[in-house]
Amino acid sequence: MARILASRFERAVHLVTDDFFHSIRSGYIDPWKPESREQNEVVMGIVGDAATNYAAAGYVTIVDGIIIPGWFYEPLDDRFEGAGLEVEAAILRSSLETCMSRSRSRSSPRTLADPAVVEQLWLEFSRLDALERHVIDTDAHEPEGTADAVIDGWAR
Repeated sequence: MARILASRFERAVHLVTDDFFHSIRSGYIDPWKPESREQNEVVMGIVGDAATNYAAAGYVTIVDGIIIPGWFYEPLDDRFEGAGLEVEAAILRSSLETCMSRSRSRSSPRTLADPAVVEQLWLEFSRLDALERHVIDTDAHEPEGTADAVIDGWAR
């Protein structure tokens, strides 16, 4: 969906946070493990720097990843706003069943497939408080429709 969304703008960048994590060739720690905190802060700082630089150069910049509120979301949002960038958010949320199904279909060795971890992350996105206004239910749309819903949400 993020690729589709990026293609709708004249100048756009699609940054996939997993690509930044997977660039680590040794010393990698699965980012959902408690001992990964330092690694995660480094990687997300680099993602934030890359996104800020692209956006400052005039690109609509879409950061695509599991950006958990209370852990990754706020530091990225603060970095972008601190750089004077206009920030719009879209939090895509599917049912737990859909998330489980998607995780089972992944085959890369560094992808999230442990059902207990998927459920824990899903729970993190079930209590968003003030961020709930940014949620788009992806079970209700195909990728094109989700991209439409994101653009509609940003317009509001």
